Order: sequence, then C-alpha cells, then structure tokens
Amino acid sequence: MTSCRLAVKVVPGSSRNQIVGWLDDALKVKVAAPPEKGKANDAVIALLASQFKVSPAAIRLVKGATASRKQFDIQGLSDEDLRRALSRD
Repeated sequence: MTSCRLAVKVVPGSSRNQIVGWLDDALKVKVAAPPEKGKANDAVIALLASQFKVSPAAIRLVKGATASRKQFDIQGLSDEDLRRALSRD
C-alpha cells in the first residue's frame, strides 16, 4: 500500500487550527488544542486527515509524541499526492 512520511512542526494552543506552510523540511501546523494528554496530536491528525482527504485512522504518529517536531505516516497517500494537496491552497 502507498504511504508517505511527513515531518510536522506543531504549535499548540493557537487561536485556530490551520496549516501554515513549510518551515525548513517540516510542515508547520497550528492547532487550538492544548499540548496535554495527546489532545494536540489528535487535533493535528484530524487537520491532516481533512487536508489530505483520508481517514484519521490512516494517519499514524511515528515519532515525537511529546515534542513539537513530529513525524506522521500517512497510508494511502504518495509523496506526490501530498505535494499536490498542499499546492491547492
């Protein structure tokens, strides 16, 4: 099955959920959820699922559960699909 790995820089506790753009090699994402008990991670997964039109279950946090820099594995999405989805904005 096709999948891609995405590096994300997360800014929790923001005024709204949004994808800001690229910061070096990571996608910068702001979420309103606080960084406690996985709430911010869940909000990032929901935002990415909506952006890339995949199920939240297709997105797995593989690195950085408690750090601001994280890596996600997204099933059913190729690197090319990811770039295309981000260029629509």
